[in-house]
Parts: sequence; C-alpha cells; structure tokens
Amino acid sequence: MPVNVPPKPFKSTSLMRRGIIYVTLLIVAFLLGFVPMWIKAREYSGNLSEAEHQLNLARIQNSLASAVIDARRGDYESARQSASDFFTSLREVTEIEGDLALSRAQKEGVESLITQRDGIITLLARGDLASADRLSDLYISYQEIMNNR
Repeated sequence: MPVNVPPKPFKSTSLMRRGIIYVTLLIVAFLLGFVPMWIKAREYSGNLSEAEHQLNLARIQNSLASAVIDARRGDYESARQSASDFFTSLREVTEIEGDLALSRAQKEGVESLITQRDGIITLLARGDLASADRLSDLYISYQEIMNNR
C-alpha cells in the first residue's frame, strides 16, 4: 500500500533567505559599477577645477594685455576699464584659499602689484601718456610673478 505523504508546507524562511541573497547580489553589482565611475568623476572634477583656474588666470592676464594695448593706442577709457577689471579679478584670486590658489610667493608679488592700482587708474583717467609705460611694466612684472610658481 502506498504511503500517502502530505506535501511539505512552503517555508517562508527559505524564500526570505533567497530574497536577501538576491538583494545583496544586486547591491554588490550596483557598487561594482558605481564605485569606479565615482572615482573617475572625482578625477575629472579635479581636472576641471584646475582647467577653470588656469582659464581664470589667462583671463586676468588678457585683461591686463588689453589695457596695455588700449593705452598704447590712446584709448584711455577702455584701458582704464580693462585695468580695473584686471585689479578686481586679481584681488579675487588672491583671496581664494586652497590647492588651486596662488602660492605664497605669488600672493606676495600680486599684493605689490595691487598697490599700484590707484596710481595707474588715475593716470588712465587723466589720459596721461605715462600710463602705457606703467601698464607695460605692470604686465612684465605680472608675468614674472606668475611664471615663478
């Protein structure tokens, strides 16, 4: 006579265990994809910050070069505006703290340039011919300071 064995009741703990394993595997798979991308994103973010810093310094130098050229051409108002932009941007850069900020030597050199601001702006406002020479000297000093990083 065949023995009639009742079916085993479905164990919910087995299903729960399997679910936990699947969820754990999904989390591990997600992290395996996420972590390398996060590391790359941080690297690219650092590179972008460095590029933005270099671009900002180039814009500052461009403002000063524009002021020099305008003063040589006799367009003193345009030169005054460019020189004012240069000094304002330079002041902002010196106040930045962090890895991308200027070195201590550069900050000290830039501070000496900023002290010339009022004199140069006044010469440009008066339309004085000496302003072009002062701006040229300022440009050379700025380049020397920034190249000695």
